[in-house]
Amino acid sequence: MKNNMICDLDTGVCGITGEEDMEVISLNDPKNTIDLYYVTDPICSHCWALEPVLLRFVQQYGQYFNFHTVMGGLLERWDGFGDTANGISKPADVAGHWREVGEHSRMPIDGTLWYDNPIHSSYPPSRVFKVIQEQNKALANVYLRRVREAVFAFNQNIADHSILREIVNNLGLDGDAIVRQAELPSGQQLLIQDFNLVASLGVRGFPTIIIVNKDSKGVKIVGAHALENYVVGLKQVLNTEKLLPNQQPSLLRLLKKEKLLFSKEIEVMYDVKKSDMLAFVEKELSPNSYEVKEILGELYLKTTE
Repeated sequence: MKNNMICDLDTGVCGITGEEDMEVISLNDPKNTIDLYYVTDPICSHCWALEPVLLRFVQQYGQYFNFHTVMGGLLERWDGFGDTANGISKPADVAGHWREVGEHSRMPIDGTLWYDNPIHSSYPPSRVFKVIQEQNKALANVYLRRVREAVFAFNQNIADHSILREIVNNLGLDGDAIVRQAELPSGQQLLIQDFNLVASLGVRGFPTIIIVNKDSKGVKIVGAHALENYVVGLKQVLNTEKLLPNQQPSLLRLLKKEKLLFSKEIEVMYDVKKSDMLAFVEKELSPNSYEVKEILGELYLKTTE
C-alpha cells in the first residue's frame, strides 16, 4: 500500500478518496456464508471515529456475518512521503487533521505527539496485531482497540516497542515475545498477506467495510458512516427487507467486556442524548462498578471490577 495519510472530514476516509460511499461489487473467490471484511489501520483517525457505530453494528447484527479485521497499511514510512495538495509533507502536519476528526466525531483525539514524538510507521502495531490474530482473533481485536485508545486519546506512540509490549502484557500475553516475533520476517509476511487481500478487494482508503455473500456478491462501504448505512448494506447482501437485530447488551455487561467506553459510544449504543448520558449511567450501574473520567472535553467510563 502507498502512504495515504490524509483523512477527509466530508468523506470519512483515510486514504484515497473519490470512490462511491457504497457500491455493489462482485468478488471471484466463492464464499459459503456472509463475510464482512473491515479494512483498517491502527492510526486511521476515521476508523477511530467509526468505533461507536461499528461496536453497535457488530453487537446487534454480528450473527449475520463472519467478521474479519484486515490491516491496510496506512503509513509505511515518512521517507519520500508527501501530500502537498492536502498540506501534509511532514508528521506535524497530521496533528491538525487528527484534532478536526476528534472534534467532529467526539471520539477524542489528542494528536500532539505528531509534534514531539511522531509515529514513524503504522506497520509495527499492525504486525503485532497479525501475530496475535494468528493465536486468537477475538483478542487481536481487543488489542487493536487498546492501541487506538493509546494513540488517539492518550497520545502514546504506538510504533514504540515499549508501548506495544505494555499493551500486549496487559492483555495477559507475553509482550516481549510477541513484539519480537512481529519484527521477524514472518511477521512482515503476515502483514503482506493482508495487503494482498486488501488489493484483491479493491480497497484504497480506510475504513472500508466489504460484505459479501456465498455467491461473492456484496457491497463495499467506504468511509465512516451512520449505523443505518451498514444495516442497509447488510440487507442488500442478504437480499432481505427485514433483519432481526439482537438486543443491545446491558451497559454493565458491555463495560465489563470493553473496560473503557467513551460517552459517544454509550450515546450511540443506547440512543441516549449527550446531556442524558450520566443519568443513564447512574441508572444502569452501581456506583462502585465504574469511574467517570474526562479527556479532551469528553467523558468516559472505566470499569473498576
